[in-house]
Amino acid sequence: MSPETRDSRTTDSRTEDSRTTDPATTDPATTDPLTTDPPPELSYERLKAYEGRTTSAASVGRDPVNAPMIRHWCEAMGDTNPAYAGPDAVAPPTMLQAWTMGGLSGHPTAPQGSSGAYEELSALLDGAGYTSIVATDCEQEYLRPLRPGDTITFDAVIESVSPRKTTKLGTGHFITTRMDIRAGGEPAGTHRFRVLKYAPARRKPEARPLRPRPVVNRDNAGFWAGVAEHRLLVQRCGDCATLRFPWLPGCNACGSRAWDTVEACGEATVYSYVVMHHPPFPAFTVSDEAGDAAGPYAVALVELAEGVRMISNVVGVPYDKVRIGMPVRLEFLRVDDELELPVFRALSEGVEG
Repeated sequence: MSPETRDSRTTDSRTEDSRTTDPATTDPATTDPLTTDPPPELSYERLKAYEGRTTSAASVGRDPVNAPMIRHWCEAMGDTNPAYAGPDAVAPPTMLQAWTMGGLSGHPTAPQGSSGAYEELSALLDGAGYTSIVATDCEQEYLRPLRPGDTITFDAVIESVSPRKTTKLGTGHFITTRMDIRAGGEPAGTHRFRVLKYAPARRKPEARPLRPRPVVNRDNAGFWAGVAEHRLLVQRCGDCATLRFPWLPGCNACGSRAWDTVEACGEATVYSYVVMHHPPFPAFTVSDEAGDAAGPYAVALVELAEGVRMISNVVGVPYDKVRIGMPVRLEFLRVDDELELPVFRALSEGVEG
């Protein structure tokens, strides 16, 4: 179906009913009941009075529809549709909003004070305690293809303000703005954008998160049995005496399936490391130098004195002080009632090289 004839409509996968339980808040970690009462309810008639008020009066796009912007968009999106290239090219429908954006300096043709209604509504909700905001979804409807050379004009209004809703983020009101977009004076599409202005809900303190459990199987059960006895065991090939880590069913040097173990002395150095910044995972940072913060933490590839390497955490030093070549020593960290792990404590601040 060509871009000329298709009835194109994109919408966020969430339905209208989802406004009462905002999908942005469905993380299982945030399902505790609310522990604070919502702020006093505003008169809904007062809020509905903003519906239909202009948020952006008639404005002109900073640039006409043009081939370079279409090309950049398609390259960024990996869209190779031939309809978007060549002498008869049209713009991808999902670029609809892009032609209305004013950039960092805004729209020089926009009338002064044209966004006053939205600012008034936001200030009213802020004053009532609905001080936070989150975007929830957007919808676009395409009425005609846009071609290079089309001049874009648009205006926007507050289309709707919802009654008060309670979500997992908190209690507030959904505000929908509608932008009507024209090309050469003809309707080209609409863009609806919805936000939730809400009062954040304070939640019950969450239980201390647990570290993921290691997978223990017949190939590595001996290693974890050693950890339980505060011994770091390294496999040794029964034929060629090559040491190996992690534990494997056969020797990666000669293929022999015969093996025994040697106990590591515990002396090691940091061979390499990375600092994990995101996503935050409090289970890895609630102890040692990190306190109770879900901040960055160092994951190191440690080279044991015996010559093999293993991945572990470096403790006893802030994450930003870990260095390649830093001497470390084995210790065993009790992370909860059921789990103990081998980690390495920094002995001094080494020099990276």
